[in-house]
Parts: sequence; C-alpha cells; structure tokens
Amino acid sequence: MIAETIKSQLQKGVLEYCVMQILQREEVYASDIIDELFEERLITVEGVIYPLLIRFKNEGLVEYEWQNSDSGLPKKHYRLTESGSNTVKTLDQTWTELSKSIRKIKKRTDEKLKAKAEEESN
Repeated sequence: MIAETIKSQLQKGVLEYCVMQILQREEVYASDIIDELFEERLITVEGVIYPLLIRFKNEGLVEYEWQNSDSGLPKKHYRLTESGSNTVKTLDQTWTELSKSIRKIKKRTDEKLKAKAEEESN
C-alpha cells in the first residue's frame, strides 16, 4: 500500500501545475479543468479543484468573472493573472529540470538492473 501513498503524493504534487497549464491556454470554467483532469486520470473527485482555485485566487494567481452558460445559469470563468503567468513560467523551468533529472536517474537504474540481470543469467 506504500506504492498507493507515493502515487497519491506524486499526483497531488503535479495537480497544481497541471491546473495552471490548463489556465495558461485560455479562460476556462472549472468544469473544463475538471473534465480534462478526469480524462487524464489525475483526479478521481472534482471536489479537489474548487479549493485549489480559491487558493490560487487568494494568492493572486487567478481571477474570474461570472458569465452566462448554455444552461442559463452564470458560471465562473477563470483566467491566470500576470502573476499567475509568471508563476507558470517559473514552474515550467522547474518541471523541465526535474523531468531531465528523473529521466537520467531512471535510465541509470534501468541500465544497472539490466546489467545485473545479464550477470545473473551467466
């Protein structure tokens, strides 16, 4: 069960970054963010997104305005602020560096395990 805990922590850690990536593209409704995160299997319940969007607003990273929807009921339309856009740029650099480091470590591990398996089969 430790694998599930680590998996959950990894997903939680990248969730904020993914939400900001979605917001960087264009103004969206929360339901659009939720739909994409469900589709990519990054969330299993929609309730985690609303507190995140509230926190982003309180931190000055996003803003919203009410707009009428097809159903006639107004919905919040979210967009990144300038501060939010700057934050995404910083996170993009961090993501690139982390991804590169992780790939290197994974490659070394795979090579070591392959060599070990070949050694044991001889």
